[in-house]
Amino acid sequence: MPPRINIPPITRVLLLTLLASSFLYNLARWRQISTMPQGQIAKVSVPYLALVPASSLLNPWTFLTTTFVEQNIFNLLINAAALFFGGKYLERAWGSKEFGKVILVASFVPNLTATLAYILWGAMFGTGETAQVTLSGGIAIQAAFLVAFKQLVPEHTVTILKGLVKMRVKHFVSLFLLANTVSGFVLGTDTAALLAWLGVLTSWTYLRFYKRQPDLSSTSTTPSTLRGDASSTFTFASFFPDVLQPPITLLTTQIYNILIALKILTPFSNEDIASGNEQAAARGEAGLPSLLNNAGRGRSMAKREEAERRRALALKALDQRLSVASMGRGQNPTPSQQPQPQQQPAPQSTAQAQAQAQSQASAALGGTDYTPEEGGSGGR
Repeated sequence: MPPRINIPPITRVLLLTLLASSFLYNLARWRQISTMPQGQIAKVSVPYLALVPASSLLNPWTFLTTTFVEQNIFNLLINAAALFFGGKYLERAWGSKEFGKVILVASFVPNLTATLAYILWGAMFGTGETAQVTLSGGIAIQAAFLVAFKQLVPEHTVTILKGLVKMRVKHFVSLFLLANTVSGFVLGTDTAALLAWLGVLTSWTYLRFYKRQPDLSSTSTTPSTLRGDASSTFTFASFFPDVLQPPITLLTTQIYNILIALKILTPFSNEDIASGNEQAAARGEAGLPSLLNNAGRGRSMAKREEAERRRALALKALDQRLSVASMGRGQNPTPSQQPQPQQQPAPQSTAQAQAQAQSQASAALGGTDYTPEEGGSGGR
């Protein structure tokens, strides 16, 4: 029997959308290429599927659909692998609803920001071709997935090529940005570089300040949630090497204070930071399940682990309440446990006292019963 591939619903829809959108885009593009002169092939675009800044107002849905349009088979395989493995884990860890929200934010905001950037760039320098560039691909979603893994399991080590390459998850974001930035300058893939940076900034801002997450440190039997992640291990500077963290921290702190002064963000309290650090420690203890194993071990995801942990915390809290209650009862005894006054025996008559004494003496002598004869030997 062939192994069953279990894919969560939102991830399944995203994979089908990626395959269908990329196929339709390239089909329409090939048809245009076959009817255009040789020198104008580079100007071919499909503005009703992929995002073109100049025509974005006429096709507003492309702010979302362009994320699932890939122009070559190489990028298609990379985006499909990212959605398959990353989507499977994150949708099970967050739930379909929260996972869908992250996908919407990581798709719409970077594409909208990049569109405005290219339009302003073209208006400032008078280059109309800048607004005709095609913005497509899932680079922003890939960035969001890496940021999410940095939040959930930063210390997890990924082994590649049978142990030849080992790398911690927390270093993936910086390498991702470095690779796309170098590629943008060397190979001319400036759109991918811009979307990579915007994807990291957007997803980190949403996860840091807005996304609801379960409170793993709560001892309440009813599930509770926290807004954002104030842990010290999820600062923006933590994405980069230790040498670069001080200047980045200085810059981001100034931006953070400006946003607070404008009342765009709410400052984190000390309690929020302490709770965020507890959440990070709890997530670190859970670890990262195998993404390549479709057997039973791969199916036990964070939601089941979270439920078991909540159950253990609830039982511990119940035991504490019962012990406190039993100690309170021990200090304040109930009326049935209070000592009763001893009852004084009723006064007995002289005859009853003598009979009782004789019976006690008889019992002490082994139970013999002797009655002297009346008048038998009294005259001898």
